[in-house]
Amino acid sequence: MRITGGTAAGIILKVPKGYDVRPTPDLVKQAVFNSLGERVLGARVLELFSGTGAMGFECLSRGAVHLVAVEKSPRHAEFIRKNLAAARFPEEMLELRVQDVYTVLQQFAVAERRFDLILADPPYGEKNVGRRSTSHAQQLLDLPGLPGLLNENGLLVLGHSKRDTLVLPGHWLEHKVLKHGDSMMRFLKQPRVPEPDVPNPS
Repeated sequence: MRITGGTAAGIILKVPKGYDVRPTPDLVKQAVFNSLGERVLGARVLELFSGTGAMGFECLSRGAVHLVAVEKSPRHAEFIRKNLAAARFPEEMLELRVQDVYTVLQQFAVAERRFDLILADPPYGEKNVGRRSTSHAQQLLDLPGLPGLLNENGLLVLGHSKRDTLVLPGHWLEHKVLKHGDSMMRFLKQPRVPEPDVPNPS
């Protein structure tokens, strides 16, 4: 697995052995960042279920200014630190939170933290024909406070399996969907709040 574009393009990222981490494939990353384009420039990024930090480091390589990576496993967090050093990004560009994702999101909501991009490619859920999904992807969508962590015009990029049928709550608006094999990447934003009518002066 490598960084596919930007100043650190070609850098090989370390991945833990075994099946505990499912890195986002390079072709999927390329498609995501081709779609994001200049949105990444100057962005403040939150990566949930960070794993190896691959998506977040791709953002830094392509011009993002700061990354918050959230990874519950201390073992996997060590790989994020190693990959930061391998890519030669300044340490101050990364805030690594070795915590449960949902706990961090609650803390950020209270602290009124805001981000331009939120990236999440969590462990895949099971096939859920005839029942509502219980996957991490659906749990993230169901959090009413998650859109409030985005700046105006910010995006949530959410990965899930195509066999995992998600329900989109009303506090999200789908902007785009990318499909690659069994992977789907959804680009979501906050619905626009209509401006109140201002009466004409008589």
